[in-house]
Amino acid sequence: MNSSLKKISSYFLVAIVLICTVIAVLEIWGIHVLDIEQVFWRFIETLFIVFCAASVVLFIFAVLIKEKKE
Repeated sequence: MNSSLKKISSYFLVAIVLICTVIAVLEIWGIHVLDIEQVFWRFIETLFIVFCAASVVLFIFAVLIKEKKE
């Protein structure tokens, strides 16, 4: 696969992951009656979503964008 095509597709995948992450976090923190326990669980869910997104982005950068040093 061409190197520039790999980079373009990788950045496109990263953009999709980031958009999905933002949508998921906004869905978690929708307008609801706030309770301390609910805030705590929403915070944990948000951290989990961001962690998963960061893992996917790291995988994309490590596998697809990795440049070969020749």
